This record gives sequence, structure tokens and C-alpha cells, in this order.
Amino acid sequence: MKYVSFLIVIAILVSSFASAYAQQPQLATYRETAQVLVDEKIQNRTTAFVTLSSTSPLEMRVPTSLDQKISNAANVTSVAITNASPCVEGVNDQTCIIFTIYSPSLIESYNITKIQSTAKAIGDTLINDTNKAFVLDAKFWEVYVQPKGVFSQALGTSGTLVGNRTISVVYAAPQVKSSYLFDQLSTILLPSQIRNAGGFYNVAKMMADMPNSTVTFAITPTTNNNQSIYQFQVSTSKPIRGEVRQINPLDMFGISQLNRSSYFSGGFFPLNSLLEVSIISDNDTTAITGHGGEIIPTNSQGIPTDLTKAGWVFDPSSGQRITGIYLFGKSASVTSSDLALSVGNSASPVNLLPANQKQNGGTALGGSDYSTYAIIGIVIAGGAAIFLFTRRR
Repeated sequence: MKYVSFLIVIAILVSSFASAYAQQPQLATYRETAQVLVDEKIQNRTTAFVTLSSTSPLEMRVPTSLDQKISNAANVTSVAITNASPCVEGVNDQTCIIFTIYSPSLIESYNITKIQSTAKAIGDTLINDTNKAFVLDAKFWEVYVQPKGVFSQALGTSGTLVGNRTISVVYAAPQVKSSYLFDQLSTILLPSQIRNAGGFYNVAKMMADMPNSTVTFAITPTTNNNQSIYQFQVSTSKPIRGEVRQINPLDMFGISQLNRSSYFSGGFFPLNSLLEVSIISDNDTTAITGHGGEIIPTNSQGIPTDLTKAGWVFDPSSGQRITGIYLFGKSASVTSSDLALSVGNSASPVNLLPANQKQNGGTALGGSDYSTYAIIGIVIAGGAAIFLFTRRR
């Protein structure tokens, strides 16, 4: 999980840099990400996510004792609470607590009794504290082995959160409606300063009222000073019918305008609110052929050079896997028309460079190249959040 070490380093650099230059970009620990995954290859579904994340226990109020237990538990890569159905293959209509263990050597022992008993023993050391912290009463259900990570292969991720050679220890309780689970977890986790600041939180709350939505909270321990990543996510999906030609991301969220949280109003935090669109296709010639909004200037490596500008960054813009990220710049909101995308054949792709930018790249602003912060921030925010439970729907 390389993005974790990047996060720590860049957070320090940006914080130091911003203290000396108040108008330069800053990186806060709390982030809000809206994502749309158009999957024509594996599940033939479009899934929308809103993910609120932080590395601060003041912004995601997980008890310190539980956090330390998770960090110290052998090979535990994440702890998740979800009402997704199924939460893992074969577990339907339950609210699940899932302890994910990454242990290739244990899986490769091919001793199912040993795998199950070892994994359950780890889960049993954590379940009581987890139940208590989140006012749940989940009981042991089963141990599942996930030997392959289809989404990992399609999207080039590590697989730690998406089932690649992992073991899932599942504890289950009666299923709770998304609106109830969202209210329960958000009240426990999020301080009023975040809940009252609107932004993507309001969108997540609206999504939780949708009939087919799911709610997930995940704790991912890291090796950096025992610091964990906390992610609170609401998602909804619908089947793809016919060929995808137009993508209107905000339609999936049931809104016509996406507003940033006022939690960031005290400074310039361009990487703390992001919208991402990902497309997975079987067709090598799939491409973005049209877009609303502007294209952000980038250098020859495709790195944004002006974080004050609102608009899209595509990397890549064609092929079987396409990613587009919309940066707000100094804007507080974006409309549906700005985010509309057209998809077609790469034989006639749209020009995805700003009108005043040459093919060989742009230049950094003011002699201070903070564009590296941008690309690392994008990788962190996008890569960490989108794949929590997509594999199981």
C-alpha cells in the first residue's frame, strides 16, 4: 500500500510549505471523495460511492484501544462494518463485521482446518471491542478464503482491500437499513463540525436513503506510527443496459450540483474534495470523446500544474481502463453539465489538453513545483477508497 507512505510524507511537506506561504495548497487529514465506477467488463454495473476518510481520531472517533488492538493483530489489513448483501459470497441479508487477513503463507498451506482456526482466533480477539465501539452484536459466522482479486487485476491495485489472496473472518448480526446504519455510525464517528459542514456528507446521507444503497466503515492499519486510515462509505449501483455513450456522474448521486464541505473554508485545500470516474471495458479502443468543464493544465508527465483551476485530469483517457479526476480548484461546487462525459471509439478522441497548452507539457506555477503534491494526493484519495466492496455486488 504505497499510497500510505506517500500520504505521510506529502502531508508533512504540504503542511510545512503552507505555513510559510498561506496561499499555497494545503492537505488536510479529512477528505471527501465521490466516485463512479462504470464496469462493463466484470459485473456490467455502474456503482457510485461517496467516501469520507481521515487519518485523525478526532475526525473519525475510533476508540484508541480498539485501533491499537487492530494495528497489533497479526496480518490484519482491514476491519469493515457493512450491510452489503452479500457482504462476502454466501452471506446475505446480514450486517457484517469483517476482519480481513493477508497471509499468503497460511493460504498456501492448503490446510483448511488450520486456516479457519488460525483466522478465527485472530477475529475473536477483536470482535468484542468492535461490537462495543459501534453498538453492534455480531456473532461469528464463517471464515472465507479469497484466493483471487479480479478487481485488483482489472485496476492494478494491491488487492489488500479487494480480496486478493486474503482471508475474511465474518461476524454477522441482523441486517440494518442503510439509513439507520448511516445515522448510527455517523453519530458515533463524525464530530458535529463535519456533520454540520455539508458537502459530500450530505450526499452520502441522501444516498443512504436510497432503496439499494449500502453503508460501509473500514479501518485500515498502516505501518506508519501505528496510524490508521478510516473510511466511511455509502454506495449504490445499477445494471448497465446497452452501450455506454454518456456518463453523467451526478445522476448516480441523485443531485444536479456537488458542493464541497465548508469544513475546508479556512484555507486552500484543493485535494481534499475530489470526484473520480473510472471505466473498465473489454474494448481497447474505448475513449473519452467529449467532456463538460475544462481540462486542467498538466506538465509532460500529466501532472497538474495549476491547482487553482477547476477541471478534469484524465490518466489514461483511452483503453480498457480509463480514469478521470475532477479537481474543484478554488470553486466550492460543480454542476452536472461540468461533469458530463461522452464515451466512444479512440479512433476519433477529443483533445484532452487545454487550448493554451502544447503537447509537450506545461510549466509549474511561480517557480515552485507543487504539482507532485497533486498527483500523489489524487492517487491517495482515489486508490484508497473506491474498491472497498465493489467485488461482492
